[in-house]
Amino acid sequence: MFGLKLLSTLCLFGVSVAVNQDFISSAEIDIAACPITYYGLKYNKVYVGFDSNTSTLCFNGQYHSGQKSDCILMSRGSADRGALTTLSRDIPAGSGIHSLVPNLKHAGQCVNVIPLRDEQGSDVKQIELGNFGPQAIVAIKTHSGFVDDNFETQTVVNGKSMVRHVFHTNKTNKGVLTDVSGCRLFGAVYKTNTSVWNADICSTVTCDEFGVATPESTCGPMERCQGNNTCTLDATCTVTASTIIDVIGQLHTVPDRCGYKLMEHVSIPDLEVFGVFQERRRKDVSFLERLVLHLKSSNVDISLEQGGRVKVNDTVLPFNTSEKVVHGVKVSKGPNGLTAEVTASDYAASIHFNGHTAQIRVTGPKVAPVFGLCGNTSTTLAQEKNSGLSESGCETTYTEDADVSINCNDTAEWCNILREQPFSTCNLVVDPQPFISACSSVLCKYPAVDGFNCQFFEAYTRACSMHNVSVEGWKSQIKCAETQAKCQNMYCSEHEFCGEKNNGWEWACLCRAIFASKYRPTNTFGEPTVCEEHTAALTLAGCLLEERGIDYSVLHMNNESCVGQMDNETHMVTFSFDQTNTCGTVVKSNGSKIIYHNTIQTWNSSNFGIISRHDDVHLDFSCHYLQPGVKSLAVRIKDSSVIQELTSGQWRYNLSMIVYTDEARRHALTPDTEVNLDQTIYIELQVDGIDENLLSLVVDSCWATTESSPNSSLKYSIVGTGCPNPVDKSVRVINNGQGLSSYFSFSLFQFTGRTGKIYLHCKTMLCVNQGTSCAPKCNQSSRRRRSAMSNYMDQNPGLITMAWRH
Repeated sequence: MFGLKLLSTLCLFGVSVAVNQDFISSAEIDIAACPITYYGLKYNKVYVGFDSNTSTLCFNGQYHSGQKSDCILMSRGSADRGALTTLSRDIPAGSGIHSLVPNLKHAGQCVNVIPLRDEQGSDVKQIELGNFGPQAIVAIKTHSGFVDDNFETQTVVNGKSMVRHVFHTNKTNKGVLTDVSGCRLFGAVYKTNTSVWNADICSTVTCDEFGVATPESTCGPMERCQGNNTCTLDATCTVTASTIIDVIGQLHTVPDRCGYKLMEHVSIPDLEVFGVFQERRRKDVSFLERLVLHLKSSNVDISLEQGGRVKVNDTVLPFNTSEKVVHGVKVSKGPNGLTAEVTASDYAASIHFNGHTAQIRVTGPKVAPVFGLCGNTSTTLAQEKNSGLSESGCETTYTEDADVSINCNDTAEWCNILREQPFSTCNLVVDPQPFISACSSVLCKYPAVDGFNCQFFEAYTRACSMHNVSVEGWKSQIKCAETQAKCQNMYCSEHEFCGEKNNGWEWACLCRAIFASKYRPTNTFGEPTVCEEHTAALTLAGCLLEERGIDYSVLHMNNESCVGQMDNETHMVTFSFDQTNTCGTVVKSNGSKIIYHNTIQTWNSSNFGIISRHDDVHLDFSCHYLQPGVKSLAVRIKDSSVIQELTSGQWRYNLSMIVYTDEARRHALTPDTEVNLDQTIYIELQVDGIDENLLSLVVDSCWATTESSPNSSLKYSIVGTGCPNPVDKSVRVINNGQGLSSYFSFSLFQFTGRTGKIYLHCKTMLCVNQGTSCAPKCNQSSRRRRSAMSNYMDQNPGLITMAWRH
């Protein structure tokens, strides 16, 4: 491929000295003042070394056999030291040197002259590296002191010997040179200004004068060369964020949050692959959230989800090993995500998902159509939508104000890094343009957070690796950190996604934009308080707390032992109290209302030391209930008791009135019990459905009428403002306001000159018994009320009525 040609004069350039460097033994020499492009790669350093037989001049490190070195190897002679002189002068195209090297098309710019000497300082040989822009030549001359009869040289590229020649030293006294211009492609080297057929890659490779190689493959966009001009099916589809790069490199965008068929192949008929999309921080940009592999014959769905979770239908698949076989599908889990493999005959499908990007690859002996949004056939979003994986309203699209922190020009410049090193080594294998377009369109709207600015590069390099092209060191070069590991095994609910917290170093389950839009305008953390019979509950969204840097475990109610309970699936945090555990709830009466009040707050600062990294929390929540309304019910005394249901807000109270013939209240009246005038009866009123730790029942007043209406003009007072009628000595209030039941007694009577039914009406109230007594204060000696407790006085008392007939 290369030859060494005789020169009549070795001095390629003028004598203007730019740089001088001396070295002894092996050395690293800076040639940045005159860099050399050696077979398509530009170098700013050379490494000179000596061993017992060989002198080496390399460009990518000292020479070691078996490594991928770019070197010129020469017979050593007695040389063991040397120097560098850099000369500069333009050599126009068409000069004598150009006539000696026909492929040399560019003007010369400078030369590195490196004489190699022995320990006495005598010149043994001289190497000249000529810079001709994207091309270069090497000239070598031996001196009379060279001890060997023959001079040997090899040109080594990427560890492979390209040209090896042996010359008599009398020839090198006049000088030899070689063209080291060329191209590299997939491990092969090509001479500039040539076109060569390479059966290993099924391509004709053209190497131009700039050292750029361009292959023209006989394989189609869905094929891969297997060598010997043989092409087989190898179709890859990449899905990242809201974009789909199909198997022929076309770009599609998903604008909503529905489920779509991504891939179906005729040679793997049992498999369909679907993608489900959801929003994250913005409502107008969707992201691939999970893949669903549908197996038609068994009607089984295998879901590859965020956090490395796998579901078979609705059951989570435990991963106690790195690999599982489920219904013939091999599923493996590793630090870089989930991979599912399906085979059928000579065809195979590999589906990889790392939580934000999916790559679906189909291989086989013959090319056949791929269907779905990844396919090479014309299709639309509407045709590929899957109703079973699409929530109601998922097709709704949103618009949001532009993010003022985003500069789309800067974004486009960032995304075009895919055309530069180290990515450019793959550009001829995987077209970077659809990845650049996807990157630019999404990042122009969505902020570069959660490592999102790097996921298009990651998707591209993985597509390259599927074609056996490794892009090394790209993360450190463009400063992209590992992000996927931070979400591994972190399960987030349907309304959450794994993202970076505001502190920039922690990752957590954050709220999706549509979910959070219900709460952010009002600056709330969750749902309104739910008040039900005997209980009250406040539910907060764990992701809303995370956004403010609040750990729900540091929150408690008035009673510090009452903490929030997080639901493992929804990540909603619930604080509640009931009648068995009031959690320090404060009950107050306000007119016609009973108010149950509690507070969610952070632990005292002493629990956290001298610093804290979260906001203090003070969330009040309460339930308001109306006192029972006025109702009446008349029955005959022979029924012995009255039970009345009273409704107040969402709570229902059962208020009962029972008549006994004895003070111990062991003998209730029955239909056969005879009751005589002046006989003492005992009336007990009891309420059910109220928390006795918080409330007590107070009998405010009882009176008798001849009519069923409690407002009858003819009435007789038995109990007034909680105390006995001072005129009637038979009346005794035995227990009142000291629990959920109150009772009193009196002697049975009739209205003078009247016969028929007598109606007994009692008005009751609920009293908040925390901190004070609810029992009315009566002066027993005078039987007059001295005072009544104001905390049970309200505007809406309960009223119950019973009747007897004499």
